[in-house]
Amino acid sequence: MPASGAVTRSTLSRQIADALRDEVLAGRLEAGREFTVKQIAEQYGVSATPVREALVDLCAQGLLDSDQHRGFRVHQYSVDDYRRMVEARMLVVDGIFRRRATALPCPPQGPEPGVGVALVSVRRRGEAAARAARAGDLDVLIGYDIRYWHELGRLVAANDHLADFLHRLRVQAWVFSVPHLRSERALLGWLWSGHVDLVDAVTRGDADAALAVVRAYNAHSLEWADRLEDPERRGGA
Repeated sequence: MPASGAVTRSTLSRQIADALRDEVLAGRLEAGREFTVKQIAEQYGVSATPVREALVDLCAQGLLDSDQHRGFRVHQYSVDDYRRMVEARMLVVDGIFRRRATALPCPPQGPEPGVGVALVSVRRRGEAAARAARAGDLDVLIGYDIRYWHELGRLVAANDHLADFLHRLRVQAWVFSVPHLRSERALLGWLWSGHVDLVDAVTRGDADAALAVVRAYNAHSLEWADRLEDPERRGGA
């Protein structure tokens, strides 16, 4: 019985953490927002223990800050923080593709059956993300984009530690980006939609083409960061 209770509490904690992460990603829990364990426990109708575990987990992910006297606060990222996220993923992804000639999971003759099935799933997520980006549907895009990159990262990196690091950067980048994107007048011009091009290059085993897509995307992200600091380029948004 104690073990079963621990499992149930752990599952509840993950559910609360996921729900709060979605609230932060959607911008409904905005940067700087403060709250306590008690407030969240009352909101979800649960005890304080799984809530505290969930909030500590989100602190470890860099989404919340903890204050011993005031509770928890949604972390506020700066433009410079965002640039560092982009630069970090650039370095890691470059390293993944360059570490060996067979960095991609697909040889020129085609992927292994298991990898091929996984890539079909990733491609479907990429197609959905690209459609949402072209339509300017930010809420739909976020979910598909995060899952797309996480699954693709695990396949390409073949290293769960690297994949989880990149996933954490992806979530943090979205947390920073969402409030700014919602105020963009030219939103469609800044939502990246190259998901299918990237997964197709991976499927072909073409590391150079895949790296070119990723580098173009990172350059696009850094250009957007520069624009955020230039009100004239933002067109008053």
